[in-house]
Amino acid sequence: MTTMTTTKKITITISMSERRPVTIDTATWPVVASADAWDNKYRSQANHTWEIAVREHADGRRLVYCEHDSGPGGTHIGFRPIRGGYLLDQPDLGPEAMAESTIRAIRRCAGLIDRQDLGAECIADLPAETLD
Repeated sequence: MTTMTTTKKITITISMSERRPVTIDTATWPVVASADAWDNKYRSQANHTWEIAVREHADGRRLVYCEHDSGPGGTHIGFRPIRGGYLLDQPDLGPEAMAESTIRAIRRCAGLIDRQDLGAECIADLPAETLD
């Protein structure tokens, strides 16, 4: 007997800072670094949440994106989330240039959501460079 398995493709749409939003398949763009925070003891009660994430495709492209949003605890009427991101699509420049571009994009995202601490945390979460 043959069994069939279907796999549902999980996609997300990411707001970008200097281009229209992009939609990606999360299976082909895994997270390689991230940092997040919220303004309450428990995330489930937070009024505000902040996140910076870096995703990387197998071909070397990277997406760096961020968000300041309302949390599950709600926020004031009129609150508007802040979202942004950058597509780094020149992996042929080499790993060092891609690392530098990624760090610049993380810093820009941290400035966008006014969370330099999360920028530093996300940079620290990047894959380490091996020195000889």
